[in-house]
Amino acid sequence: MVWVARFKELPLALRVLFLASFVNRAGMFVFPLLAVYLVRGKDLSPGEAGLLISIGSTGLLVGSLLSGPLCDLKGRRTALLSALILNAAGYLGLALLDGAPWTYAALLFVALVGMGMFSPASNTLVADLTTPEQRPFAYTISYVGNNLGMGVGPLLGGVAAAYSYHVMFAGNILAGLLCAAMITLWVPRDRRAKDAGGTNSRKKTGSYGPLGHRHVLLLVLVSFFYVVPLIGLEYALPLAVTTVLHDSAGLVGAVYTINSVVVVSLGLLMEKHMRGYGTKTLLMAAGLLWTLGLSVIVFGFSLPALLLSTVVWTLGEIIVSVVVPTYVADHVDERRVGSFMALNGFVLGLARLVVPVGLGVLWTADGYRPVFVTLLLAPLIGMAGFALLRIRPSAAESTAVPESKAAPANT
Repeated sequence: MVWVARFKELPLALRVLFLASFVNRAGMFVFPLLAVYLVRGKDLSPGEAGLLISIGSTGLLVGSLLSGPLCDLKGRRTALLSALILNAAGYLGLALLDGAPWTYAALLFVALVGMGMFSPASNTLVADLTTPEQRPFAYTISYVGNNLGMGVGPLLGGVAAAYSYHVMFAGNILAGLLCAAMITLWVPRDRRAKDAGGTNSRKKTGSYGPLGHRHVLLLVLVSFFYVVPLIGLEYALPLAVTTVLHDSAGLVGAVYTINSVVVVSLGLLMEKHMRGYGTKTLLMAAGLLWTLGLSVIVFGFSLPALLLSTVVWTLGEIIVSVVVPTYVADHVDERRVGSFMALNGFVLGLARLVVPVGLGVLWTADGYRPVFVTLLLAPLIGMAGFALLRIRPSAAESTAVPESKAAPANT
């Protein structure tokens, strides 16, 4: 198979990283079942558990912000190892300590700081070790592997929790430590060859002040409007299935299964067909797919509509998940890639905090329909934003065009 040959062409360190990321995701037994553990294992009320999880989840934002500076100061491998160790330490405390409720929030915060640090550091390492032509494929492999792991993890976690919560925590911790061992053995320390003038082979032209790489900064910020429906559906779909359609909660799992199946089965195929298209074209296509998928729900609300919608919007999710980190890697100076990858992670973490709260207020006041209409408006706003942005050609596009015929880049 062609993709197998392309995978073998990637550096060994990246192949190990992708395997470690899959193991790490598959070993995330605790987070999906955390509310159950706090209610049944620690005798908290559902309200207390929800509040503690919300407070602890701010660790995702902090981890995203810390990842960039740590990558830049101490290196990508150090950031990855620190993320895994913090996650394991936080969950070890949750498993063993029996204290006041605030201690659970503090320990969860530590664990989720680690979780928030891992993805930006991983994306930064991919940027370091790939050529422009390899990057879309590498980010696709990373995304597919993560989704496959997320599909396996809750299933394994449920089996472990049914036996013992301690087994659940032990599995999560051991998976993280296994990943740390793999990264220690096969992922080298950062090697940044600089010339006497202090430049390097991946330095990009442009401004390097507080708002340097403004076009990249704006692109990442506008991508927030494509993240909003993803996080919003995580909140709204379970409620819609169980309280509006009055179907079994088990059908919620079908939605996530469809999402994972589409990502795993079509992710690599889509990456192949994405080649040759510009960044703006791909982002507009992603917004259109999000809009079409959400329109199915808004104008034909039913269980079949929810399932069909998932197939459509997942295609848009795949495109954004590949295009945004690739654009960052192609256009940001090597010294600042970690910070911009961290910003991309921060956008996701911010959405996880504000979107459920906002949609919850809207649902309580006006019912479910305004919630889905709001989610439909988000990608439309994103498309308008991307249409107005001056987006530069990707590195792969630039190398494919003869220099004498290349159009000047927008600034």
